[in-house]
Formats: sequence, structure tokens, C-alpha cells
Amino acid sequence: MAALGCARLRWALLGTRVAGRGLCPLGARAKAAIPAALPADQAAVAPGAGPEDQRPLRNWEELPRIGELRFFFQLFAQGYVLRLHDLQMRNKAKYGPMWLSNSGPRLLVNLASAPLLEQVMRQDDKYPTRDSMELWKAHRDYQSLAYGPFTTEGHQWHQLRHALNQRMLKPAEAALYTDALNEVIDDFITRLNQIRAESASGDQVSDMAHLFYHFALEAICYILFEKRIGCLETSIPEDTVNFIRSVGLMFQNSVYATFLPKWTRPLLPFWKRYLDGWDTIFFFGKKLIDEKFKEVEAQLQTAGPDGVQISGYLHFLLTSGQLSPREALGSLPELLLAGVDTTSNTLAWALYHLSKNPEIQEALHKEVMDVTGPGKVPQHKDFTHMPLLKAAIKETLRLYPVVPTNSRIITDKEVKIDGYVFPKNTQFVFCHYVVSRDPTTFPDPESFRPHRWLRKNKAGVPGVQHPFGSVPFGYGVRSCLGRRIAELEMQLLLVRLMQHYRVVLAPETGELKPVGRIVLVPSKKEPGTEEHGKDHLQKANGQVWKCHGLQDSCLRTGNRDLDGMN
Repeated sequence: MAALGCARLRWALLGTRVAGRGLCPLGARAKAAIPAALPADQAAVAPGAGPEDQRPLRNWEELPRIGELRFFFQLFAQGYVLRLHDLQMRNKAKYGPMWLSNSGPRLLVNLASAPLLEQVMRQDDKYPTRDSMELWKAHRDYQSLAYGPFTTEGHQWHQLRHALNQRMLKPAEAALYTDALNEVIDDFITRLNQIRAESASGDQVSDMAHLFYHFALEAICYILFEKRIGCLETSIPEDTVNFIRSVGLMFQNSVYATFLPKWTRPLLPFWKRYLDGWDTIFFFGKKLIDEKFKEVEAQLQTAGPDGVQISGYLHFLLTSGQLSPREALGSLPELLLAGVDTTSNTLAWALYHLSKNPEIQEALHKEVMDVTGPGKVPQHKDFTHMPLLKAAIKETLRLYPVVPTNSRIITDKEVKIDGYVFPKNTQFVFCHYVVSRDPTTFPDPESFRPHRWLRKNKAGVPGVQHPFGSVPFGYGVRSCLGRRIAELEMQLLLVRLMQHYRVVLAPETGELKPVGRIVLVPSKKEPGTEEHGKDHLQKANGQVWKCHGLQDSCLRTGNRDLDGMN
């Protein structure tokens, strides 16, 4: 690639794997990213407007329906509990883009087309409700903790979001974290080279996804708490290791706690593991918050209110009175979880597809080198001149939305969707994975085609057909709070990798499939098999969660410019 000397970097996407939840969508300002209107023949029509309202209304009870026992059988007997996105693909093929199902006493209206999602999103409440978040609230209530941005609703949520939005939401505010992120990326590259040097071939990274996870956790902690936690050290501190294990413990067991009846909680191990995982997560967050609070108090005692030097995110929230320590403890661990999987999983999937599509990787390398050259550390302003980089991230998020399923509960009015009128408090399930692979919106939807997102598209490459076909960061006031930070992290790191490495999948690496543990993560084993089921259960002894069979695949990296790396 290019006229530079290349060694090769060989990588395994997965080895020992801990999956957290990239909990976006969070909230705010993503409306600007979606056109306000579509052409007349494609636009969604709100109640009381347009010729659609002249059609006779249909009874929503006529929609196809999956009974609760049938759904339970599909999850646990047919093995879809970790492949709910695949089940939704199957249901759409059988029933069409809208069908009913039940989760306990609640009726769910499943939506699997971009126009249907648009119709619901454009009728959002003033304070949108995604889900009751019963499982998360159960832990907060059990430990008498304050609710955070994912568990708070209504006007209280709006006030909390207003506080958290500051120093996070706007692109110019996110850009202020560029130097901090580049500092973490420097350490990531150092650790990457150490792992390569220690491999038998000298160019192998046996678990790239795990390394990305460590990078994302280190980066978000540095942004939120202004503290490095040692994720990229050769020897990781014990409390950081415990936190990483607990994220996997909590999310893995939350899948089962969500679908199993409440009466099973004292009989099966999942509920206790779920609570134990949250306890460790909050213990970790409390320690970091307490350290920052003591630092602020020391500054106040030494220099007085006028002498406090406001630095990072948490420091600003505490010193400005935006959040009390209790509110910070309720909110920051949730933001911490949101900031890890959004970037780590997307980076892993992006590198996987760039490895499988060397011509796209070559074009991206050329774009990067034209802007930065081999040695320049990228800055936020550079990305204005890197449309293919942005398109590659968008295409990765289209294929693998971090949260493949989300929902809305419209609480203050009836909702008209495609000629059906649903009562208020109806829960609509957004099948994002299915929608983003709809061939009517994305021609050749299973292929990795970043050029579909470019304004000057390649000849013969169709563009995006509907603005709601891929909304990985959500829409409206409840869209992703950390979107700009996540995009900045991914852009900065991918540029550095493209500057210095050619990424190649090892020959023994087979096709990777997404597995849903709240978020989509890569898995080499075919989900739903007996071996897979055993491998993805958190063991009672608290060992690190493993994705079995992926330790053998690897990624080869080749230094494009060895002098530039040292």
C-alpha cells in the first residue's frame, strides 16, 4: 500500500472478551443530523395531516401476533436469546414490517422499516420515554442510589440531561478532548507494539477487540474523571480488572434476567450475578468520584472559590453546582458504560471489514496520508477533509448498530402509525438491526460499502434511500449524549492505525457473526449452538468472560513507516 515499506499486522478480533453496553442512544440534538423532510411520496404523515388520514383506520389487533409462550420458546429452546436481531429478521420476513408480541404483561409493537420508525420518532413526547428500565431501577432502589440519565424520566430527566449536556454535546466542546484522547492513543499504540513484539511471528495481535475495549475504557475514564486507570499498562490494576469483569457479568446476566420470570430470581444464579456486577461497577465509579471530590475540596480550602482551576468534565459538574455528589454517583457510572462499547465494538467491526476489503483500506490510507502525512498526530479539524473515514464509521454502525433494539413509549397521546391508531402508553420496539439491512433503503445491504454515504458517490454505488434507515445514535432530545466524543475517539484512532499499519486478518479467521448481549459484539462461533451457549455464560466463580474459539484468529499489522512509530 502506497510507496511505503510495510510489515504486516495480524490480528484476532476476539479472545478473552468482556462486553459492556454501549448504551447509546442517550439523548439530544441529533435532529440536526436527519433531514427535516422527505420527498412527498416518502414522507411519514403525522395524525391529522395528509391524504393518508382519509383512509379507513385499521384495528391494531388485526396485526400478526407472537404469543408470550411462543416467544419464550424461540428465545430459550431455539437459541435466539443471544440472537434477538436474527429473530427479528425472521419475523419481518414472515409477518411484514409490523407485528405484535408480549413481554410479561406489556404489549410490544415491533417496527422494522425506516418509514415506521420515522412516524413514531416524529411524534415523540416532550420528554421521550425509551423503556421502563425496570432491571436497572431495581438495583438502584436496592442500594438506595440516585437514578441516572438512563433510569430517570420526565422533567427530572430533562433537568439531569441539561446538566450533563454541558461540555459534552456540541462538536466544538468535544474537540476540546482531542489532546487527551491522543495521549491515550499514544499509549494504545505503545501497547499494541509490545503485544506484536511478544507474539511468535512478531506481527500478531491475538485479541484486538479486547485491546479496543481497554482503550475505550481508558479514554472515557480520562474524559469523565480526568484520571488514567491503567487499562493499557502491561499489568492492569486489580480494581480496573474487577470493573471490566463486572461489566461483562452484569450485561451477560441481564439478558436472562430480562426474559426469565421474576419467581426464578431466587432459584437461578442470574439475578444475583446481575446485582453483584452492578455493585462492583458503582464501587469503581464511587472511588473515582470521591477522589475528584476530595481534590475539589482541597482546592477550595487552599485557594477559595475564585482560585479553583476548573479542568475536566466531572470537575466542572461538581464545582459549578450542576450535580451533587449523589447525583454524580447515579449518573457517571451509566455514562461510563455508554462510552465503552459504542467505540470498542465499532472499531473492532470497522477493522474487520477494512481487513476483508483491502481496496477500501487502501483508499482510506491514501485519504489519511493526503491530509496528515506519515508522522502528524491528527487533530479535530483534519476530519473535515476525510469523508471516507466518516463514511467507513457510518457504514460500520449501519451494519452493527451498537444497540440493535431500542424502544419508545408514547405516554401523552394516541399514536397513528401506518393507518393504525395505538393507545397512549403503547411501547414501540425499534428493530434497528433489521431496518439498517433493508434492501429498499440500502441496496446490497449485507455488503460493506462506505461509498454509499459519500455525496460524490462512486458510479453504480446507490446511496442512502431513507434518512431513518440508520440512526445508531438515536433521534431527537433523547439521542446520544456522547455521540461527538465517540465519533472523535474512533476517528482519531482509525487515522493513527491507517497511518502506520496495514491490517490483515489471519488466514484461520473465519466469518464473524454478531451476538446480542444488549449490544452487538463479534463472535466466531455460530450463535445458538450448545458450545456457544456454554461459552457465553458467566461462570459462577467470576472468571473473565470468554468468547470461545476466537483466540486462534489474529490480525497482522505491518508498519507502513517504522520511523514514524518510534
